[in-house]
Amino acid sequence: MKLQFDVLKKSRALLLKELDGLTLDQIHAIPAGFKNNIAWNVAHLVVTQQLLHYKLSGLNCLCPDDLIEGYTKGTAPKKPFTEEEFEEVKDLLIGLPDTLEEDFEAGIFETYHTYPTSTGIVLDSIEIALAFNNFHEGIHYGIIRSIKKFL
Repeated sequence: MKLQFDVLKKSRALLLKELDGLTLDQIHAIPAGFKNNIAWNVAHLVVTQQLLHYKLSGLNCLCPDDLIEGYTKGTAPKKPFTEEEFEEVKDLLIGLPDTLEEDFEAGIFETYHTYPTSTGIVLDSIEIALAFNNFHEGIHYGIIRSIKKFL
């Protein structure tokens, strides 16, 4: 499982580098052909990781409820983040994988509610959810890189 945590941390570090030098206007821009922006994708990754690992394990998520409501699957950007709000999202993006690994090692993920994803993969354990989340993060990393080409 160590590999799954390493992949998550490395992919998030790469994602953070993609944000270097971007302005608030740029992270909120929605280029033609896209339905969301960079800011939405970043917040969506924080939220999805929490839902797939904590909520489906019957545990409380470690990010604010309003973030979950605004950036869960099927949502779209509604209002821009302030600089301070987006810094908080980035802090969660980088910090939560360490907490997840600590919680996993502490054995708090005792149950898991089966969840069929929209990709056809059925999640039925925390271990499968960890691997699937890394796949999901890779998709959104690619989307963020694509959006950047149009800025």
